[in-house]
Amino acid sequence: MSLTGIPAAGASLSAARRSRDLTEAADGRVVDVLVVGLGATGAGAALDAAARGLDVVAVDAHDLAFGTSRWSSKLIHGGLRYLASAQFDVAHESAVERGVLMERTAPHLVRAQPFVLPLTGLVSRGQAALAWAGFRAGDALRLSAHTARATLPAPRRLSPVETRHLAPALRPAELRGGLLSWDGRLTDDARLVTALARTAAARGARVLTRVRALELSPSGARIRDELTGAEGEIRARAVINASGVWAGDLVEGIRVRPSRGTHLVLRSQDIGPLPAGLHIPIPGETNRFVLVLPQDDGRVYVGLTDEPLDGPVPDVPEVPETDIGFLLDVLGSVLDVPVRRSDVVGAFAGLRPLLDTTPTAQPGAASRTADISRRHAVLTSPDGVVSVVGGKLTTYRRMDEDAVNAVGGARGLAAGP
Repeated sequence: MSLTGIPAAGASLSAARRSRDLTEAADGRVVDVLVVGLGATGAGAALDAAARGLDVVAVDAHDLAFGTSRWSSKLIHGGLRYLASAQFDVAHESAVERGVLMERTAPHLVRAQPFVLPLTGLVSRGQAALAWAGFRAGDALRLSAHTARATLPAPRRLSPVETRHLAPALRPAELRGGLLSWDGRLTDDARLVTALARTAAARGARVLTRVRALELSPSGARIRDELTGAEGEIRARAVINASGVWAGDLVEGIRVRPSRGTHLVLRSQDIGPLPAGLHIPIPGETNRFVLVLPQDDGRVYVGLTDEPLDGPVPDVPEVPETDIGFLLDVLGSVLDVPVRRSDVVGAFAGLRPLLDTTPTAQPGAASRTADISRRHAVLTSPDGVVSVVGGKLTTYRRMDEDAVNAVGGARGLAAGP
């Protein structure tokens, strides 16, 4: 039995079940909800709808967590960044959802991660005071979200000796201490998505990977089985487009502005022991940091960039050398022994599906993707297809609740609470 009391066999996603579920989904019957996309948002939407008693089919052209959801920083953010831009509702929502993940939904996958912000000569005392005020405000967010102190400890100031103990690789010259803060860290982003999809399947959803939606309408989708090439149709009373950076390819009028987030992969022996992660301020920025994230398997992730992607959206984003050089330069600004390009054993990039709200008459406005809000939006097209865009991994549950509420209201579905 699973923790929900549902037989574990009901959560199995096997080839045999896929074949059976695809045949049933495309046999002409009308399901309540068709979800397109099986990243965190799509898998979560399938679970939300199925848990409310709706008949659900969810499809993806590739595999679970194939797109953005497997290229994340694997952090569950509490919304601190959004306080600086006065997005208090987004910050509070993030803090609430972080607490839900850490204490209720996935405490086996999300744990507290300490971070040290080293106070070097590159960080003025004014900047340090601003950062400390931000960390205190972040702790207030934790309190407002009712997340236990035992789950996320309080921030505190560190002496130079304590700072070097938590990050021995730091350059000792001009190091006057550090600031310790905490956030949520996800063991494996793809594993979370898989857990969501399997739980949805246990609730009766038909979860179909390698089934591409060729065309959407308010009454379903024309689909193709990518394993056989066979085409067919899935009929539905409501459709949720949760395809992330590809959302605009399926529904006209949606303007998604992909932002590339690049991470480097290093070996821990090349950077030294790291009992805590690092926040390294980006020169010239007041509220952006490069993150150094030690992993349990001896690797270290260094990220991330926030660069707009121009042109067609690729299935697997490439990492440009400019991103690698940028991250190495920022990392080298605080390390005693700089990391060389030859020390980079890998790199990966994910694309954030940011909602572009820039007026078309002002193409130069909000030119940086770093300045675009991470607030999510649920949009209903003139013909009735519901798309959920924007947001981030941390708030997938709230995004999906809003999306299922939207299809329930627009299409008159008898969805439970």
